[in-house]
Amino acid sequence: MENRQQWGTRAGFILAAAGSAIGLGNIWRFPAVAYENGGGAFFFPYLFALLTAGIPLLVLEFIIGHKYRGSAPWSFSRIHKKAEWLGWWQVAISFIISTYYSVVIAWALSYTVFAFNLKWGNDTEKFLFGHYLKLAETPGQFGGIVLSVFIPLALIWIINLSVLYKGVKKGIEAANKIFLPTLVVLFLIIVIRAVTLDGAVEGLNAFFKPDWDKIADGKVWIAAYSQIFFSLSIAFAIMITYSSYLPKKSDLTNNAFITGFANSGFELLAGIGVFSVLGFLAQQEGVPVSEVVKGGVGLAFVVFPKIINEFPAFNAFFGVLFFLSLTLAGLTSLISISETYVAGIQDKFGIKREKAVFIGGGIAALLSLIFASNGGLYFLDVVDYFINSFGVALAGLAEVVIIAWIVRELNQFQSHANSVSDIMLGAWWKICLSIITPLVLGYMMIDNIRTNLKQNYGGYETWFVTSFGWAVAALVIFIGIAFSLKRWNTPAGSTQESSKGV
Repeated sequence: MENRQQWGTRAGFILAAAGSAIGLGNIWRFPAVAYENGGGAFFFPYLFALLTAGIPLLVLEFIIGHKYRGSAPWSFSRIHKKAEWLGWWQVAISFIISTYYSVVIAWALSYTVFAFNLKWGNDTEKFLFGHYLKLAETPGQFGGIVLSVFIPLALIWIINLSVLYKGVKKGIEAANKIFLPTLVVLFLIIVIRAVTLDGAVEGLNAFFKPDWDKIADGKVWIAAYSQIFFSLSIAFAIMITYSSYLPKKSDLTNNAFITGFANSGFELLAGIGVFSVLGFLAQQEGVPVSEVVKGGVGLAFVVFPKIINEFPAFNAFFGVLFFLSLTLAGLTSLISISETYVAGIQDKFGIKREKAVFIGGGIAALLSLIFASNGGLYFLDVVDYFINSFGVALAGLAEVVIIAWIVRELNQFQSHANSVSDIMLGAWWKICLSIITPLVLGYMMIDNIRTNLKQNYGGYETWFVTSFGWAVAALVIFIGIAFSLKRWNTPAGSTQESSKGV
């Protein structure tokens, strides 16, 4: 079997890793989270979380992939034969995420086209839910496939699977070398224009004005750790997979710092752009900035089209730039998410990459039709919440506990990183991973469970939350265990063994 593929350049790997981290959440989640948790004061716990959890975890996952030269399941099975299930659990999480994340990118692609003539009109909310999504009245109703969502969704999957089919160097690396720089340039143009709008100063004041009293609130610190954890693609099996394609001589620690700060830099840029235009909208409507602040789908597909309508000139141009930026940010993340199960299937079953892309990507594409139905937004909302809160966070907690406290591999991993890196790992790295991160993630899990047992998420009915929330979160664990019970078809992991000795 052929040797494991490798990145063509170090820059190619960093662009791919940063592209994975920089996604839709950077643009529509971070600004609102920062604003609601102390504004400028939030950056203190945010930076602390980056240095004590984000980058240490990135370093850990870079080490695992680089050392064991395989997908997440293969790498965890090499750490301990009974840990393979953890790798499959993370792969299953990424698989589920790809099924609905692709649909959101399809929305962004649709809105890129709509922006040419501002098709959304004046009532942007009615257009999104009524005209475009044709949203069902009751959660749980599938209805039919919405053609206006299906067509761009099919295009997104064609692009995604075409990139993956071409492999690591000619596909993923080549795509990120185009998509990520283009994304940054487009968003810079948006931000430069945004800060010159009337009302931008008020918006930026609202974003950066520090509320130091909130620093004493433990929930603000949890929000900071949560943002860092989810925005850096940690515990998705992504960074383990990507780093497995690194050559023997790779500066792992420095790569992690560059990736972490690149992601945070883009989040800050997004915050400046978003709050500049929110300040502009607030001035146009004669209301405080606090009344127009939203996050998530509402910000991207309701508030932003309304803002674009109010632009004094070149409305369509900036509308296209914004939604094209969302599309590119989503694509770079979707490619990385999908690569996790392509690599896992390829390693486990000993099949060619092309076949793994067809099987894994094909099944994910078919399942994504659930979220392209009339009831798709409801399904997406619940599945996304539970797969992140009780999938990604819990898998991350399991990862650090197993490695730091059960198999106790931190010393070996530290030696491996220090043997190839310029920045040496010291006691701080082990303290962060063995004490700080488990405590924070553990508290997050307890708090999430307590909150969701007290009341149903989003006010949905119990049967709906149970069927598409709790059940999906449990399903990915079951899948992880089930896949780990099957023997490896790859003879002694031959693709990995060929690169052994790192």
